Amino acid sequence: MIQYQISSYCSGGACVEVGRSPEGPVVVRDSKDPERGTSLVFTREEWTAFVAGVKAGEFDLA
Repeated sequence: MIQYQISSYCSGGACVEVGRSPEGPVVVRDSKDPERGTSLVFTREEWTAFVAGVKAGEFDLA
């Protein structure tokens, strides 16, 4: 079973949850509808690259 953690930027119930399993992918879902089954799924390598890009400002709007 995947344990999800709610984003520290959560506000007013519009939240993102990230789940990690020891051997599997990293799963991102909308906390408003966790049972819907709509998620983004990343490999560990993809998630690491995404987080590094966020920290480096690659996705900041100009």
